[in-house]
Amino acid sequence: MQNRTGSLSIDSENMFPIIKKWLYSDHDIFVRELISNGCDAITKLKKLDVMGEYTLPDDYKAEIQVEVDPEEKTITFTDNGIGMTEDEVDEYINQVAFSGATDFLEKYKDKTNEEQIIGHFGLGFYSAFMVADRVSIDTLSWQDGAQAVHWESEGGINFEMSDGSKEQIGTTITLYLSEDSLEFANEYRIREILNKYCSFMPVEIFLSKANAEPEYETIDEADLKDDDEVIEHIHEDAKMEEKENENGEKEMVETEPAKEKVKIKKRPVSLSDIHPLWTKHPNECSDEDYLNFYRKVFMDYKEPLFWIHLNMDYPFNLKGILYFPRINTEYDSIEGTIKLYNNQVFIADNIKEVIPEYLMVLKGVIDCPDLPLNVSRSALQNDGFVNKISEYISKKVADKLSGMCKTKREDYEKYWDNISPFIKFGCLKDEKFCDKMKDAVLFKNLDHKYLTLKDCIEANGGTVEDPNAKTEDNKADDQNTEKKEEDKTIIYYVTDEIQQSQYINMFKKQGMDAVILGHNIDSPFITQLEQRNQNIKFQRIDADVTAGAKEEVAEEEKEAFQKTSDSLVEIFRKELGDEKLDVKIEKLKDENIASMMTLSEENRRMQEMMKMYGMSGMDMGTTSTLILNANHPLVQYVVDHKGSENTSIICKQLYDLAMLAHKPLNPEEMTAFVKRSNEIMMLLTK
Repeated sequence: MQNRTGSLSIDSENMFPIIKKWLYSDHDIFVRELISNGCDAITKLKKLDVMGEYTLPDDYKAEIQVEVDPEEKTITFTDNGIGMTEDEVDEYINQVAFSGATDFLEKYKDKTNEEQIIGHFGLGFYSAFMVADRVSIDTLSWQDGAQAVHWESEGGINFEMSDGSKEQIGTTITLYLSEDSLEFANEYRIREILNKYCSFMPVEIFLSKANAEPEYETIDEADLKDDDEVIEHIHEDAKMEEKENENGEKEMVETEPAKEKVKIKKRPVSLSDIHPLWTKHPNECSDEDYLNFYRKVFMDYKEPLFWIHLNMDYPFNLKGILYFPRINTEYDSIEGTIKLYNNQVFIADNIKEVIPEYLMVLKGVIDCPDLPLNVSRSALQNDGFVNKISEYISKKVADKLSGMCKTKREDYEKYWDNISPFIKFGCLKDEKFCDKMKDAVLFKNLDHKYLTLKDCIEANGGTVEDPNAKTEDNKADDQNTEKKEEDKTIIYYVTDEIQQSQYINMFKKQGMDAVILGHNIDSPFITQLEQRNQNIKFQRIDADVTAGAKEEVAEEEKEAFQKTSDSLVEIFRKELGDEKLDVKIEKLKDENIASMMTLSEENRRMQEMMKMYGMSGMDMGTTSTLILNANHPLVQYVVDHKGSENTSIICKQLYDLAMLAHKPLNPEEMTAFVKRSNEIMMLLTK
């Protein structure tokens, strides 16, 4: 071949600034692109072998060599793949692999950096010019009689082509780094990038440093391989030790036999795991395999709760593993890592268009060859295919969880407190997920036993209805909302076992139960449950005094009881300085309770909603009700001693004690409470 020079058949002065500026958001992406090209070349050569058009040598080992040279400021990428002829270099390199360069530039010049289009146009090779002033290619095609080709371009504008000197089939690409990209001549920096993008490439990748001092290792001679470079053979004598025999005599005993060892040049270690765990069938993987993979990929040595192995061939190809990590913090502060791959090539972390939002708390890998290597977020958002992938992942997670609830209930209960926030979040976000999980959502009762929604309803005397089955009778009931409200099964709950201990004790004495809902996601979740199950209502145990906790006032006592009630309301409003204070007098069965506070469920949820939307300072009339026990001696004392100097102290103390069991006092209220408590104790000393 005669030496050739020319210009790339595209307006390079326009193209390369575009590549550098926005086609790739990360400058290190060139490593992935060049390695991917090498993998493709090797795959094509193997296919030729399978088809009988080429015969691979017996000692053929597919590999990509990456070498950094800090002194020469170069990086080389060498593959032993299919190689290229002069014509192929001309077609694939000199003529950029898309038609209408002008149209391309016009179409994409104003796009944002999220529109990564290189993967669609075969521009991966040109990413080298992001970091290099000069790039050369040395290649030899697999075809019989092929001539090696040398190609070189400076600045990505003009090129030179000539006969090359490469003797092995494959391609070597050399990057002569620009001054502002010399970091990529550092071995450790390239290793970092290879680990990021190429940890699971389907071809072994080896990294070396030019002119580095050789490294050695010593192995047993029995472990010697044919391709090992032997430096020397080493004989180690047997180790002897003086020991006492059965007769009490000392003798030399062999403790370790003699060993034959070999010093060899250190074997190169591939940076790529060519058979990652997700490519295997679940039956081939042990628990230890899954745990080791988790530790290696995510550098997390806390053992995950469990995992799901995804393996689907139709209607799309998708494989992966999703891990459920241990969750120790609030949901909102958690973010997992789900790595997206295309044929073992890393694409990105946590692409919400592919992974349902509520699964972002998980850690895992997903490999989907049907997705483009360079994904555009805007394209994904409108892609029906991507939506199907997201739905499939959601379905597999729901199937795994609901199946575990049925077949491994004990294990499922152990995990529940950790996984419940994201399950409830998923139910709020995805109706289909909610439908699948409806029988696998658990509630922990006061005895810390786990119940399903069905169990809760039946425990409170209700019956389970199919929310989707609406009979004519149901429709008739809808016309009488008041009656329907009365027929609802009330499921009582607590949000703080310590704060609400007084109410819990009262409940237990009545033989009643409640469930614990202490997470901030529980409020919207139970609202959804009520909407989906019209026959139930959730109510916190301090929302009202249940009928079982109070005595009925006898008919002959009603008039006197009303006078006492009116008097107590007047006294407490006066002593507490609040004319609008809501006070209610009841005869509670538990004589140890003098006062308590209630807040209706409707008002509580209104407060929570206002807090959520930053309206906590607004007065919507959501006040609490002070309940006084007419059977308690302190309450009776207040009635009988209106003018006593102790009455004011007792009223204020009863109010604060009731409030403390309801919610924390503010700083001013707590200061006053502590001061008053000291005054009461001083009275005992007189």
